[in-house]
Amino acid sequence: MSLEEQYQSIRAEISKVICGLEEVIDFSIAALFSSGHILLEGPPGTAKTLLVRTIASTLNLDYGRLQMTPDLLPNDVTGSSIYREDKHDFEFRKGPVFTNFLLTDEVNRASARTQSALLEAMQELSVTYDGTTWTLPDPFITFATQNPIEQEGTYPLPLAQLDRFMFKVIVDYPNEEAEKRILTEHHATGGRSDPATMNVQTVISPEDIIKARELIRETHVRDEIIGYVRNLLQATREDDSLTVGASPRSGLMLLMGAKSFARFAGRDYITPDDIKKVFIPVMRHRVVVSPSSELEGIKSEGIMEYILESIEVPR
Repeated sequence: MSLEEQYQSIRAEISKVICGLEEVIDFSIAALFSSGHILLEGPPGTAKTLLVRTIASTLNLDYGRLQMTPDLLPNDVTGSSIYREDKHDFEFRKGPVFTNFLLTDEVNRASARTQSALLEAMQELSVTYDGTTWTLPDPFITFATQNPIEQEGTYPLPLAQLDRFMFKVIVDYPNEEAEKRILTEHHATGGRSDPATMNVQTVISPEDIIKARELIRETHVRDEIIGYVRNLLQATREDDSLTVGASPRSGLMLLMGAKSFARFAGRDYITPDDIKKVFIPVMRHRVVVSPSSELEGIKSEGIMEYILESIEVPR
C-alpha cells in the first residue's frame, strides 16, 4: 500500500467508531507518520480517549495507557528497581512508557514532577534511571489528552513540556449531524464503546510506519517555502501581542506536518496551503500571549490567523 492508501485505510477503520472529528483524526495520523507526539484538549465526553484507543486498534503496535492522577509518581511512568533475592541484586523493571503507542490520559491532572518524567522519553526516546539509559521501542509516539486548564484540579503543562508535542488539537463538541449519528449508533453501549466489538481491523504494522516516516522526510521543499516559513516564525517574534514567539523547532515541526499532509494528498512536494493547514495546531501551544492581550480576551489562535493573513504567500 502507498502512504496515501495507508492513510485512507486508517481513516476508514476509525470512522467505524468515531464521527464528527475528521480534522482531529487527520492530525493524529499526521503525527503518527511524522515522528510527532500530539496533545488533544477538550471537555470530558468528547471521545478523546476513545479516538486514541481506536487508532491503537488499527496499529499492530504495543499499546500502553497511563491514567494521570495527582498521586502518580515518576517511577510509575518510567519504571523502578526491585531487589531480586535469587540474584542478590537490583533489577530495573520497565514502566508503562516502554511501549510503541502510549496514551497519557488527562495529562494535566498529574503533578509537574510526574509530567517531567515524560520529557526525556518524548524528546530523546529513552529513559535514564540510576545512571543507565534505556532505549524506548521504535516507533514510539505519545498521545496525551487533557481537559481545559480552566477546570479545577489541573496542573497546566509548562512550556518546555508543551514544546515536545508536534500538534495541539482542540476537540470540540460535534455538529448536529455527527451528534445524531453518535446518539443513534452508540446509545445501546451506554457510552462504553469498544473498538474491538465494532470490528476495527489492524491495518498498519511497525514497518509500515517506519517506511512512511522515511518517505515523508524525503518530501521536496522549495526554497520559497523555506522563506515563507522563516517569515512566519519571525512574525511571531515581532508581534507585540506575544511575549514568546516561535522557535526554530517550531519551524521544523511545521515543515514535517506539512510534508505529511502533502503525502496524504498524493504529492511529493509541499505547497503554502499545507503550511497554512498545520500552522495553528503547531503554534498555538508554543507561543505565549502577553498579559495585556490576554486581559483583552485575545487568544493565540486569533494572533496566528492574523499572521497568516499578513505574510505574503509564495506562488
